[in-house]
Amino acid sequence: MKYPDENCLPVNLEFHIFVKKSNMHNVRLKVNDTIYDKLMWLLSKFSKDEIEIIPEASDFSKNQKYLNDELNDILKGNANFIEIDETEQRLENIIARHEDRI
Repeated sequence: MKYPDENCLPVNLEFHIFVKKSNMHNVRLKVNDTIYDKLMWLLSKFSKDEIEIIPEASDFSKNQKYLNDELNDILKGNANFIEIDETEQRLENIIARHEDRI
């Protein structure tokens, strides 16, 4: 999705909708600022037994950006990968440095 400039970002909201005597349904929406107030007004017309709005965790957006950046690095060929043997050696070194703390 293209944005008018780098200062424009969508508003990410996550709604958990609880329907009485039925399964819980989760709905995640990106809502433009121009309709946000209208949507919130509409949702406020439902009782707490019919719908509950649960704000999205602030970490979600940060994690999403981090993962998108990592994926872009992989797709552009800028990512650094290590072999399983090197990974095992790094873990062994970390364990050796800290095993006396246990």
